[in-house]
Amino acid sequence: MLSFVLSFFLILPLFVRKVDTVDIPSAVMKKEFRAAIVLPESYSSADAIKNKTRFPVLYLLHGGFGHFTDWPTKTSDKTLLHRLADEHNIIIVMPEGETFSYYLDSPVNKKSQFETYITKEVIDKIDNTYRTIRDRRGRVIAGLSMGGYGALHLSALHPELYCAAGGMSAALNPDMHGWILTPGIAKDIKAQFETILGPFDQSPDGWASYSVINMADRMKTNGLKLIFDCGTDDFLIEANRELHRRLTLNQTPHQYAERPGGHTWDYWQASLPNHVLFFSNVLKENGTAVQ
Repeated sequence: MLSFVLSFFLILPLFVRKVDTVDIPSAVMKKEFRAAIVLPESYSSADAIKNKTRFPVLYLLHGGFGHFTDWPTKTSDKTLLHRLADEHNIIIVMPEGETFSYYLDSPVNKKSQFETYITKEVIDKIDNTYRTIRDRRGRVIAGLSMGGYGALHLSALHPELYCAAGGMSAALNPDMHGWILTPGIAKDIKAQFETILGPFDQSPDGWASYSVINMADRMKTNGLKLIFDCGTDDFLIEANRELHRRLTLNQTPHQYAERPGGHTWDYWQASLPNHVLFFSNVLKENGTAVQ
C-alpha cells in the first residue's frame, strides 16, 4: 500500500498540478491517516498571501472499498479537480475513510470511529494547516456511494459544521431496502455492515437509526442546502428516489436529479461539476465565496 501511495504522488504531477498530502492522526482511533488536498491556483497568488485570504472548503468523500486517492486517480479527466478548484476558488479535501467505515462511529469496533475523525480531527487539522474559512458558512461536504451516505449523514448530524451537502449515487440505508442486488452480493455487503453496526438480527431497530432516508425531518429542521443525484441504471436508484419523495413530502428544499448511467466513475466525473457549482452558489449567498 505504501509503495502505491508513493508512486501515486510521483506520477500524478505529470498530469496535473500538485496535489498536497497531509498526515492527519486520529487520537480516537490511535492511528494516522492521509488526505489529498487540491488548492486553487489563486490560493498562492501574491494578493491572497498578502491579504491572508481565507478560502471555503469542500470535503469530498470516497466510496466503499476505496481510499483517499480515489478521486484524483480514478477519474479519467486528471485535470477535473484542479479545474473545479480554480473555477470556484475552493479548497478540495479528500480524507481517508477506509474501505467500509461508512464514516460512522462504530458501536462495535473502536478502531472505526470515522464520524469523530472527519467532523473533529480532519476539520481541525485542515483549518490549522491552510487558510480556510473556519465557519459552517464556508464549509461543504459531498461524496459518492458510501461517501454520499457519509456526506448526507454527517451533515444531518452536524449542521453546525456545514452549510451544504451532496451525494452522488449515495448508499443511503444500511438495511439495503430497495437496493437492486443479487442475493450473494447482498449477503456479502450485509456482512460488511455487521462489522461496523453489529449483527442485524440483534439490532433493536434494524439499523433504522443509521438510515439517511429516515433523517428527512431532521434535514428539514437543519435547513442545509442539499443536492443529490443517481444514475437511472444504478442499483441504488430506488433508495435515492425514496429520500427525494420524503423530502418533497415534508417540503424540504433540495435539488435532485436522475441521469443516464450506473455506479461508475464516468457518472461521478460528470456529476461532480454540478455539485461544485451548486455549492459555489450557496457560498456566494453566504458571502464566503472568494471572488
